[in-house]
Amino acid sequence: MTVTISETVSLLKEHDKFIIITHIRPDGDTIGSGSALCYALRKSSKTAYLYNNTQFEDSFPWVAAPYIAPEGFEPEYTVAVDLADESLFPEGFKGKVNLCIDHHASNTMYAENILLCPEKASCGEVVMEIVKELNGGLDPTVADLLYIAVSTDTGCFLYGNTTGDTLRAAAELCDAGASNTYLNKILFRTSSKARLTLEAMIFSSLRYYHDGRTVIAIVTKEMLKEAGATEKDCQDIAALPGRVEGAFSSAVIKEVDENNCKISLRTNGMVNANKVCAKFGGGGHKMASGCSMNKNCFEAAEILANAIAEEFE
Repeated sequence: MTVTISETVSLLKEHDKFIIITHIRPDGDTIGSGSALCYALRKSSKTAYLYNNTQFEDSFPWVAAPYIAPEGFEPEYTVAVDLADESLFPEGFKGKVNLCIDHHASNTMYAENILLCPEKASCGEVVMEIVKELNGGLDPTVADLLYIAVSTDTGCFLYGNTTGDTLRAAAELCDAGASNTYLNKILFRTSSKARLTLEAMIFSSLRYYHDGRTVIAIVTKEMLKEAGATEKDCQDIAALPGRVEGAFSSAVIKEVDENNCKISLRTNGMVNANKVCAKFGGGGHKMASGCSMNKNCFEAAEILANAIAEEFE
């Protein structure tokens, strides 16, 4: 059933021995939100850990590290954070979810209880309200974790999902002691040599459709090998092709194997990304969604471009 912020806090107060799960290919929002919730629960004298997502090492491992569950921990209550669908469960996780905290309109309502706030730009904004009610306020540690969540899911407040409420939340986190200058440098202004090499390869091979209104980047395994890049170097590459002037929609198609690829679609709102990706079994938000195709990257690009053309609003 659906629950409110206050009802969510009541559920958290009623239970103990929490395990918090994050989604596959974890980003700053799921890791920051999950870690913030874990910290807040511990502060309220609860036992809480993050499920050991095997892909943490590919995304902000320093954020999750203090909260990962020790081997043998037996939870009594499971909370999913920023996790819209059971297909996104982290590797190895099985069992029911007692509570889901999310902001994706495409959420499949799989959890026993769900707090869903699709009007929020990030899950971090939802968790922030929970933490304030659960702990009676924010401290610098949790403010840092929530700032990571909010800032990364909005591209440092540049994406179209950013609202006045998002900026007010960020200001409140800064007032609570979030190290925004330090975090912005780490998260948005620091790149590995491999990442910069990969970006150069992406920008030099962009594919244009619909008179330049759609821009698609293809990232093959060979490109990653040539650049010396790993998954750590691929954070937020979905935003790169959207920088092209005149682009209404943009996508990154990343090769998984010869006939399988992952797609991240971004739009300015004139194309509904969620509707496009839903055609291929995916989903997300109106301006940011994802899906997979059992096609090679180049075939997928043509299919995706045709699907985008059908959804121009």
